[in-house]
Amino acid sequence: MKTIHVPTKEQVSEPAQQLFAAISKKMGKVPNLYATIGYSAPALKGLLEFEEAFSHSTFTAKEREGINLVVSQVNSCDYCLAAHTMLATLKGFNSEEIINMRKGFSTNTQFQTVLQLAQSIAENKGTADTAIKNAFFDAGYTETDLIDLIGLITVRTFTNYVYALTEIPIDFPQAPAL
Repeated sequence: MKTIHVPTKEQVSEPAQQLFAAISKKMGKVPNLYATIGYSAPALKGLLEFEEAFSHSTFTAKEREGINLVVSQVNSCDYCLAAHTMLATLKGFNSEEIINMRKGFSTNTQFQTVLQLAQSIAENKGTADTAIKNAFFDAGYTETDLIDLIGLITVRTFTNYVYALTEIPIDFPQAPAL
């Protein structure tokens, strides 16, 4: 099997190098996953733009981390679980809350419907249990929220799949196993 290595700045195109500079300025480093996606400058640019667009979605930053965690758990992405566990901690979640979100649970019953719908969509490759979808709308969420949720699931699934196919080194503290 071919081993995929995290590229150095010199191993990617000039447009990807420019994206690396912007990422490094914002985050202090270029995480291995972003660097690997940088083999394709259009893919990295698209990912960054998609993530930026959804940072203005109907979901808060804390809710987005919960969605990232449950989707990454469904997809068994150790890289994204590590990164988003760290980010969730920085956003004020404790270890128990993070573990619960990975399982699709929250003490906020309204948000729990979001986590469970995200989990169902990820598990069922785009479809969802009808009762869970109905509970989402019964909790007060709208069609706009549903489309935003699908977008968030899509962007996280992309990074989950990149890790699954490359198995690049994880450069964040390991998330605890469930």
